[in-house]
Amino acid sequence: MEKVIINGGKTLSGTVDIGGAKNAAVAIIPATLLTRGVCRLENLPDIKDVNIMLGTLKQLGAKVKYINPHTYEIDTTPEVDTEVPDELAKHLRASYYFLGALLGREKCASVAMPGGCDFGVRPIDQHIKGFELLGAKVGFRENAMVEVKAESLLGNQIYLDVVSVGATVNLILAAVLAPGLTTIEQAAKEPHIVDLANFLNLMGAKITGAGTDVIKIHGVKQLKGCTYSIIPDQIEAGTYMVAAAAAGGEVIIRNVIPKHLESITAKLLECGIEVDDDFDDEIHIKSDVRPKRCNVKTLPHPGFPTDMQPQIAVLLSVADGTSIISEGVWDNRFRYVEQLARLGASINVEGKLAVIEGVEHLKGAPIKADDLRAGAAMFIAGLVATGTTEIRGVEHVDRGYEKIVEKLAALGADIKREIVPDPAGSLNEVG
Repeated sequence: MEKVIINGGKTLSGTVDIGGAKNAAVAIIPATLLTRGVCRLENLPDIKDVNIMLGTLKQLGAKVKYINPHTYEIDTTPEVDTEVPDELAKHLRASYYFLGALLGREKCASVAMPGGCDFGVRPIDQHIKGFELLGAKVGFRENAMVEVKAESLLGNQIYLDVVSVGATVNLILAAVLAPGLTTIEQAAKEPHIVDLANFLNLMGAKITGAGTDVIKIHGVKQLKGCTYSIIPDQIEAGTYMVAAAAAGGEVIIRNVIPKHLESITAKLLECGIEVDDDFDDEIHIKSDVRPKRCNVKTLPHPGFPTDMQPQIAVLLSVADGTSIISEGVWDNRFRYVEQLARLGASINVEGKLAVIEGVEHLKGAPIKADDLRAGAAMFIAGLVATGTTEIRGVEHVDRGYEKIVEKLAALGADIKREIVPDPAGSLNEVG
């Protein structure tokens, strides 16, 4: 078990490079199953979630060859198992993408109900609805295993009752080899949906409309292997943008797609932070004044990302005035507020609404990371707070951020990891 110790109050300066997108990688890795050939994936982030997905592929029977920490060759020519082991599936939500990929390839799959961060109920009813419209039968076995089977799949029109990234990904995976036309209406539009479609199209799929709310998939008979580079991580970039804004200083964030960050940029500008995004693959952040208050509502893309909500809350907790955050995606995303209160933040939560009264400064204290993005927010809070902040539960942060301690230290933060005993019950267990 590890903890991170931050001595706050240091401004940040320098350059940070952003890695590949976690959310794209965990969708594209299962998608390699849709060919019986070799795919070379580049710019993969070297993080826990990606390593679990690659490990799952190996256990299913694929050959996974390490090239370097960010590049792997995946050979899916061999026959593969169609049941994802429970001990792998329970660790992250993206495990359910193996349902769509294996259904598309083998016409059957069994996967345990997904794990990941605990933000309340994560229904898969839209996944099930779509699979059934494509011709599959869906059932549940003991130990919360979801089982999908089909004698054959056939394209169909699917209307999602709610915008769902997970369902959109799963239905794309299931439909690319299904004869006929599949239309997904009210589809998610996130950048990693577009990246998945681009990857599959390079393999020979016929997908149009990714990035809009109507995606059309003309089924093809087979896909071929390819070499593909994952897009930069929108949320990692946004996290460093907010860190620089909150801690102060001047930071250049490289290897980004500025258009993917427009909703984050807009809020930082509203807070009085200087943001220069007039570059092809960089964003420059300058912050030398106390941020102004602003209101934030999280929405599906292109709205403000729910995965950036805890981070922006830290900035607003030291802003001048009263801010309101409305959570428009998950039911239980404000659990981290208790930890910020330990540092002196003034936040009142009512349901999916948080009212934040900005304080002059936060004060260091022992806190914990409840989940991946809340953990990133705790890092930012530690940078802002006076004194020393100790953060436990940092294994959650390692699920989605590569070398975050090293990157922040290179920007001038006083931050380090320490190994500590793991006393029973010291942390609530979060997937």
